[in-house]
Amino acid sequence: MKIGLIEYTQNAKELLIFTKNTRHLSSDARFEDVLDLTDRQKDEQLSYVFGTIGSAWEFVNYTFLIQDVTRSFTHQMVRHRAGTAFAQQSLRVASVDDFRYFIPDKIEKDVYLSTYFENAMGDSSEWYEQLLKKGADQQDARGVLPINICTNILVKMNLRALSHLMETRLCIRAQGEFQEVALTMKGLVSDVHPWADDVLNPCCVLHGYCPWRNFTECPIKKKYNHLWPPDKKLNCEVKNDWEVLMLNKYSPQPEQSK
Repeated sequence: MKIGLIEYTQNAKELLIFTKNTRHLSSDARFEDVLDLTDRQKDEQLSYVFGTIGSAWEFVNYTFLIQDVTRSFTHQMVRHRAGTAFAQQSLRVASVDDFRYFIPDKIEKDVYLSTYFENAMGDSSEWYEQLLKKGADQQDARGVLPINICTNILVKMNLRALSHLMETRLCIRAQGEFQEVALTMKGLVSDVHPWADDVLNPCCVLHGYCPWRNFTECPIKKKYNHLWPPDKKLNCEVKNDWEVLMLNKYSPQPEQSK
């Protein structure tokens, strides 16, 4: 596995603040005014940005080249569709004779299972080559290739989409390969934008609750009872209060940040 951050938004912190200012200032906002702020002022305004609606986050982008990962992983990665763009190696046009593949850790540690796994991979490779030799098109022969064949994918994500990816894929519930990719992506972004690290965390760290009600074996959830299940009595009280506010058409005027 090899992951690189090949492009990212310059002056991203200032752009986030400017996006917020564009929404809030009654007069014309100037990007130069944000550039002139002190580091402390920028940090204060950035704190506001990360505490309100996430539309500003969509102006900051990151492009990653992710190599030697499985197609099993990429099938999961491309489910993150909002705020993303993907370009992946095509098995329709790229020949993969003697392909590389990934053996999951739990299988690799078991001699019996790893032998079966490697034999299956060898059979797939042999049948693929035979199909090509006998005249099959690559686009048709690829049907016998395994899902754990290694591939490359170019991924572009805005900060909002990346934060959502981290909420789900840094969870210990995620498959190990995706956890490793997500951790590496988080590290690469944190190297260039240290301030972004706070919004690149699993849901339990970022929001203080667990969204996976059926994942009962989580050791973190067992240690911190407030993560799940929620307090049903409190939920009922909150719902009642919410319904009253909605009936009374409660709609506060947002405060302007300073």
